[in-house]
Amino acid sequence: MLPILFAGASALVWGAADYCGGVASLRGAASLRQRAITVAVLSHLAAIPVIIPFLFLVPGQPGQIGLLWGAVAGVASLVGVVALNLGLASAAMATVAPVAAVTAALVPMIGGLLLGERPAFAAIMGAVAAVLAIVMVSSGGNPGGELIRVQVVGLALISGVAFGLFFLLLGQAGPEAGMWPLIADKMTSVALGLIVLQRVGMSSLNAVLKVRQVVMLAVLAGAFDTVATALYLLSAHSGHVSIVAPVAALYPASTVALALVFNRERLQPIQFAGLGLAGVALVLAAT
Repeated sequence: MLPILFAGASALVWGAADYCGGVASLRGAASLRQRAITVAVLSHLAAIPVIIPFLFLVPGQPGQIGLLWGAVAGVASLVGVVALNLGLASAAMATVAPVAAVTAALVPMIGGLLLGERPAFAAIMGAVAAVLAIVMVSSGGNPGGELIRVQVVGLALISGVAFGLFFLLLGQAGPEAGMWPLIADKMTSVALGLIVLQRVGMSSLNAVLKVRQVVMLAVLAGAFDTVATALYLLSAHSGHVSIVAPVAALYPASTVALALVFNRERLQPIQFAGLGLAGVALVLAAT
C-alpha cells in the first residue's frame, strides 16, 4: 500500500512540475528549441539544492552502481523534458500529452515484467487502468481536432520512451543507494544540457534569465521535480516498478487540474471519467 501512496503522490507533484516547465518554455525572446532546453537546464540546476535534505532524511550510501543508474537516468530525463516541452508548445497538446504519458507508463511496466517482476493480478489490472486513465484525462483537446503531424507524434514518442526509461532505470538503483541517484541524475542532465546549449546558442540563456517569471517557474519546476522523483524512488524501493511506474505516470491528472484552476480551462466529461478511473487504478494497484 505504501509504495502506491508514494507513487500517487509523485504523480501529483510531477504534474505540477510539468505545468510550470511547460508554461515557462512558452515565454522569452529565444527560439522555441532554445527556450525548451534552457528551461530544462535551469529547472534541473535548481533541483540540486532541493535534493540535499533528502540525502539525510533517507538512509543510503553513494555507491558506484546507484550513482551510475542515476547518471544514465539523468540523460533520459533531460531528453524527455526537452522533447515534452517542444511538443506541448507546438499547439498539439491533445496529441502530445496522451501519447507521451501512455508510452511513459508502458515502457517500465513491460520492462519490469521482462526483468522478472511478478505482481498480483489485481495490481496488473490497476496498472492497465492507470494507462487508460492517462488517455482519458489527456483527451481534452479542441472539439474540432488537431492536425497530427509526424514531427509532433515523434516528439511525444521520444518524450514518452525517455521518461519510461527514466522510471525503469532509476528503479534499478536499489534501496541501499537512498537518494544519492538523484544527485547523479540532475548533475548529468545539467552537464549534458549545457553542452547542448553551447551548440544551439548560449545567448538563449541570457534571454531567458532576463524574464523573471520564467526563472521563477523553472525553479518551481525543478523543486517539484526533485520531490516527485524522491517519492518515486521511495515507491520503487519497496514496490514493483512495473506497477508503481504506471501509477506515477498519472501526472497528467494534476496538470489538467492546474490548467483548470490557473488557465480556467474546462474539463470534458471523458476527463472527469478519467480522474475517477485513476482512483480505481490506485485502489487496484494497492491490492
